[in-house]
Amino acid sequence: MANELSVVRGTLDLLVLKALDSAEMHGFEVTSWIETRTGGELEFDDSAVYQSLYRLEKRALVESDWGVTENNRRARYYRISRAGQRHLEAETARLLRYTKTVAGILTA
Repeated sequence: MANELSVVRGTLDLLVLKALDSAEMHGFEVTSWIETRTGGELEFDDSAVYQSLYRLEKRALVESDWGVTENNRRARYYRISRAGQRHLEAETARLLRYTKTVAGILTA
């Protein structure tokens, strides 16, 4: 899509956590989930999702185990941790408050 929006710095981790809040997924499923929910409007590299997953796992916001995909391939499956759920709730509230404030200024 020619007019895709670049993911705002710091929001990809939040989108990944939101995806994992709905179900355990491997990296490609997370990418597909985000693309589907945004109608393809957000522009990001697939590798950015994997980098996000590694960052989140390092911070104990997600956990992972090896599994097998529907295509019988080995893949790392990620799930949100309790700390990740708390972080998702707090950061979602903060981001919504921020966007509401900025939108109020821009539409005034």
